[in-house]
Amino acid sequence: MVTLTDEQAAAEAARLDRAERDRSQATQTTLLHPETTIDDAYRIQAAWQLLRLGRGERLIGHKIGLTSRAMQASMNIDTPDSGFLTDAMAFSAGDTLTAADFTDPKLEVELAFVLGRDLDRPDHTIEEVLDATDHVVPALELIAARTHRRDPQSGRTRTVVDTIADNAANAGIITGGNEVDPRAIDLRWVPALLYRNDVIEETGVAAGVLDHPANGIVWLARRYAEQSMKLEAGQIILAGSFTRPVDVRPGDHFRADYGPLGAFDVHVA
Repeated sequence: MVTLTDEQAAAEAARLDRAERDRSQATQTTLLHPETTIDDAYRIQAAWQLLRLGRGERLIGHKIGLTSRAMQASMNIDTPDSGFLTDAMAFSAGDTLTAADFTDPKLEVELAFVLGRDLDRPDHTIEEVLDATDHVVPALELIAARTHRRDPQSGRTRTVVDTIADNAANAGIITGGNEVDPRAIDLRWVPALLYRNDVIEETGVAAGVLDHPANGIVWLARRYAEQSMKLEAGQIILAGSFTRPVDVRPGDHFRADYGPLGAFDVHVA
């Protein structure tokens, strides 16, 4: 169900884009438009993607979020969400991030799937996702909040509708470590340790993502196919976090250790 006009969705996308470019958090979407639905939120997100592509950015993939039972319960939903990734949002191991470039930034531990073939049907299985994947690589998702997580005046916590409109909270992807054939190991048991300033902050295994990290891609392929869209060969898909988000602060040094898949560092200026 949609309640916003095309003009309202485009205006909201422009407002979120302005907040990101100005590095200044804005009022929650649902405070300005209480009637906004999840369908509307994805329309806002799509309008924001078009705005960025119009500036010359290139779509490189997608992110899947809210893949753990705990996160779904906290948002009072029972399904994941998704956002888009462009080349301007891609970082590599060893890069230095600038904390002030992002609003309320955090990092999450994930696996990224790089597709070798299109996924274009609503009934793909995990096995088909693995067959279509060229390789899997360790990744950290950089999340941010262009709208306030908690409204400073009312104290209201933003809803899943606000998060989806805000590109499912995605601000970037950082990849590193070792690329692996998805059939070479049991991806459910990929471990991760996330250190901040040599102190371990989070641990987890990839099965925390819907019992298998490819399950989120099954869900996203189905959602896209139902809209006559597809996941394309060459795209990178962030499969979902298997740790809680960790705050990013100026001067922080992060190390993500994925055991047999290697480790990599990220510095924050």
